[in-house]
Amino acid sequence: MPLEWSGSSPDLLLPVDRTSNRPLRAQLEHGLRNAIRTGRLEVGERLPSSRELARTLGVSRGLVQECYAQLLAEGYVVTRPGSATRVAAGSAAASVAARPRAVASRLLADFRFGVPDLRSFPVQDWVWAVREAARGMRTEEFDYGDPRGAGTLREVLAGYLRRVRAAAADPEHIVVCNGYAQGLGLALRALADAGVQKVAFEDPGSPATVTAAAGMAGMRSVPVPVDEHGIDVRALAATDARAVLVTPAHQWPTGVALAPERRLALIEWARDRDAFVIEDDYDAEFRYDREPVGALQGLEPHRVIGLGTVSKSLVPALRIGWMTCPPALTDTLAEWKHRSDRGAPVLDQHALATLIESGRFDRHLRRMRAGYAARRTALLTAVAEHAPELPVTGLAAGFHAVAHLPPRADENQVIAAARSRSVGLYGMSPCRAVRTETPAQLILGFGNVSERGIAAGIAAVSDLLTRPAADTCR
Repeated sequence: MPLEWSGSSPDLLLPVDRTSNRPLRAQLEHGLRNAIRTGRLEVGERLPSSRELARTLGVSRGLVQECYAQLLAEGYVVTRPGSATRVAAGSAAASVAARPRAVASRLLADFRFGVPDLRSFPVQDWVWAVREAARGMRTEEFDYGDPRGAGTLREVLAGYLRRVRAAAADPEHIVVCNGYAQGLGLALRALADAGVQKVAFEDPGSPATVTAAAGMAGMRSVPVPVDEHGIDVRALAATDARAVLVTPAHQWPTGVALAPERRLALIEWARDRDAFVIEDDYDAEFRYDREPVGALQGLEPHRVIGLGTVSKSLVPALRIGWMTCPPALTDTLAEWKHRSDRGAPVLDQHALATLIESGRFDRHLRRMRAGYAARRTALLTAVAEHAPELPVTGLAAGFHAVAHLPPRADENQVIAAARSRSVGLYGMSPCRAVRTETPAQLILGFGNVSERGIAAGIAAVSDLLTRPAADTCR
């Protein structure tokens, strides 16, 4: 589909050489033919008006009209009274292939994890917030500003995190970043500057992300096992790491919450080792049948770097996150943020602050909690009906669950067989440091799939979820 420019005539780069012996009209005709043949101008795309192109090139309008008339005669362009001149169908050279277009596979159900309900993004509320923010911003606030982020958002975030997450949040020690990945990278760079050489991470967890970020910061990484109580702090203490990345509120991907005694042990480890904890406050907003769990950062703000984003509470596309920083690291983190990109988009920061202050953000979260709770129920109902032997865990919070396949099941075979039935399933093995497929487990994300899709998807693959590897491909 060609680009359709609205409003005034579109611009077009057509260099002309006034020192050449070649006439300007011939140069212009050659430039337009070449742009059409090579695909710079697509079939159906509108050309600039003769008046606008003449003004841009500094030539007479009559010369441009003569050029267009010649291209019309040659079949390169088409025109009709009252309409713009456009590239004609079939005018591009046969050697110029049509641009390939991605064809999205239509799945009966896609249990992709880590994705919220994209259809439920509060578009009208966000448009309102952007408009209100832009209307209220002072002229100087449209500049680059403080690398820590807009003061307005940092003030609002501090209040929100104190109220909702029991965090020890101070706006002076918050740095706004472009999502979780950048926040983690900045945190590791700041810790490397402080002399930390090795960072530990939960296993299972996000080995690829942590290893890549640690490498870019000049650090090494080491996995530490997770059990039903969260990260094994004794195993952590047996390493020489002086930093650790954890997801205490809702461990990724097992779904367990860090036990109270281990939370305290982890803080003691950090104090004893002169170490730091990077807390990914993952899925903390969405809980169902358990008491709220406060942020670890609230227990030891001098040793914990808190990472949060709106990627799950709103949508990933906004790319807005934040770090609650230990006072000793704030300046270093702000400096690394400044070096990285001069700061996060300012208007979006003000819009988020407006959305939170207005109460619309809380209203959206309440609505999403109810929606995810209904999908959680739909998943449990579908499993109970179609695969009652399948153990499912990790459902106390968030919008994914862990399905435990039979002992001899082959994780990859199950995933491949499900895909042949138009159901997207995803395994646990990429989340393990050594990528082992045993025990065979699936991560069932239900954030971006409807209740009807959940029921249909589980029904379609129920036999794959409950039989051993030898029978999977039958």
